Amino acid sequence: MALSFASEIRISLPEYLTGTGRFQAMNKLLTMNQEWKKEAYFKVKEYLLKMYEFGASDMEIGGTGSNNKIWFRIFGIKNPVDEFGQLSYDETSFMLLSLLTDEQKVELLKNKNIDFSVGFPLDDTGAQARFRSDVYYENNTLSGSFRRINQKVLSIEALGLSEPIMRKLSLNYEKRGLILVTGITGSGKSSTLDSIINLNNYTSNGHIIIIGKPIEYIHKSEKCIIRHREVGEDVLSFKDGARESLRQDPDIIVVGEMRDPETMAMVLEVTDSGHKVFTTMHTSSAVDSIHRIIGEFPPQEQERIRLRLADTLSVIISQKLVPNVYEELTLAKEILSVNSSVVAAIKNNNISEIYQMISEGKKYGMQSIEQDLFNLYKNNIITKETAFNYANNKNRMMQILQY
Repeated sequence: MALSFASEIRISLPEYLTGTGRFQAMNKLLTMNQEWKKEAYFKVKEYLLKMYEFGASDMEIGGTGSNNKIWFRIFGIKNPVDEFGQLSYDETSFMLLSLLTDEQKVELLKNKNIDFSVGFPLDDTGAQARFRSDVYYENNTLSGSFRRINQKVLSIEALGLSEPIMRKLSLNYEKRGLILVTGITGSGKSSTLDSIINLNNYTSNGHIIIIGKPIEYIHKSEKCIIRHREVGEDVLSFKDGARESLRQDPDIIVVGEMRDPETMAMVLEVTDSGHKVFTTMHTSSAVDSIHRIIGEFPPQEQERIRLRLADTLSVIISQKLVPNVYEELTLAKEILSVNSSVVAAIKNNNISEIYQMISEGKKYGMQSIEQDLFNLYKNNIITKETAFNYANNKNRMMQILQY
């Protein structure tokens, strides 16, 4: 039992009350009992701050799948934290509701899901602990997923990018172009994007508009003025944010995610208008990313999209976080730098040829994920098995390892 009023919850809420009706009754109890709300809030805050102590990147709480426990992901492995004890579904639901504003509760009860960010002071220095959060229905219970947002941005040097790629990412060298950072959930896309933003913030003079859902790391304006616009709070959608940014005199536009064809079309349009645009996608390779963008559109529109993509695309960084020999996670990445050969391959619909161009494009700063995994193995950072398991092209990885 985590909450002192857990027994009173059982008395106040009849067993037959389930789902939305139960959550509405819980919210009414929280409104009537501010001490309950305060205790529930500080208890979930305590669990979230424990993530720093444990070195956890993610936390799962509530819902039937949790088995009445809190789960942490530590260095890529998710396990229950037994020392936190057992929590009833009602206790965790009270905790999750205590984090939400009245407007957010309305959205949750309507849509069965809500994305938001939450932050707490970490210490007396004013440092903030921030978390990307998602609360959702699961089997008529409330569940929550929380990802810890890094307090510090990784240096651009930590990404291990070559000089040709660094130049393409910098506003000082290229004023326009589409840069994609891709990977599965939890692959560090947001951290990479923040590092690239920081590169420009400290070395270029300009205006950066960041459109996110939610806004994670808050950048302080240095040489660039940086605007943060959160979808749902400051702007209606990624598409609207990208379109509206054209009237806000930006040099760099950061669109947190491209997931639907409307956003993709708008991103291509704002890039084509002469801006530098950074965005992310949930794809595992450069070739997959190109196929995904084109394939999101109806057949009659695909040629137009393919030609526009060829004219605007500059760099694709596709990345994974892989376990290393130190029981931590290491970044492995594939990099495509668009040159005249890549442009021709996209325009002529010979996209399958691009993988070979990546493999042979070292002088342009390119590398395949298999080449990077092999380098990590060769430098004794990861095992041969890890290199093979995380490769996109298993046959090619086997050839590289045998060679």
